[in-house]
Amino acid sequence: MLLTWLYVPGDRPDRFAKAVASGADAVILDLEDAVAAPRKEYARAAVADFLTQRHDLPVYVRIASTADLPAAAGATGLRLPKVETAEQVRAIAALTAVELHPLIESAAGVENAYRIATAHPAVASIGLGEADLRSDLGVTDETALAWPRGRVVVAARAAGLPPPAMSVYPDVSDVDGLAASCRLGRGQGFLGRAAIHPRQLPVIEAAFRPEPEEVARAVALLAGVAHAAEAGEGTVVLPDGTFADRAMVGAAQRVLDLAARYA
Repeated sequence: MLLTWLYVPGDRPDRFAKAVASGADAVILDLEDAVAAPRKEYARAAVADFLTQRHDLPVYVRIASTADLPAAAGATGLRLPKVETAEQVRAIAALTAVELHPLIESAAGVENAYRIATAHPAVASIGLGEADLRSDLGVTDETALAWPRGRVVVAARAAGLPPPAMSVYPDVSDVDGLAASCRLGRGQGFLGRAAIHPRQLPVIEAAFRPEPEEVARAVALLAGVAHAAEAGEGTVVLPDGTFADRAMVGAAQRVLDLAARYA
């Protein structure tokens, strides 16, 4: 289960090994927005060289175009920015055998979220690129992103993909804001988050850790539903007096899977 994805500019090879050792679950070498045009060739060479080595965690590459594919040949998977159509995904899938992670960053992409999520078997997740989405929509109010976030969460679930990881939190110094944002995102159905600095990683980890009460409730729910099934009953009453049924099993199991990560 991947909770933290650390971005590293593709033209900063001095940071690659540090990123791998940072405690992140995965590293994303960025050949898109983090690299200025004059540095593209240097970045591609640096990324390609790093990917010839063996690493103890997944290393992904965010590409800017198909011109970046040769440099990313050794990557675990590709982050595809600014995806708006299923056809864009299929075009990349035809050129590589690795898993794909489309990023939805525009109104058109949000409208096509499910089509993108189901575009090809190589699609392993979808996510939002919120900085570009804010610009495209012209919004400054955080609440305006609730609907696009929900759309992507629903599309991922409907496509049988894992819950999306949250977009990066741009203010590295605002630890409290990051924690609050992560808690909100978790409640909205997201799981994990991309980061732009190692200091954000422990904050993200802590925010997605289930509370003891959540774990206890999940254990009680699964045990109760199992007992009800054996008895031929459809619902069960939990210790707190609320009703539960088989439809809630998936959410409870996700809580326990997440808790096991911290055991």
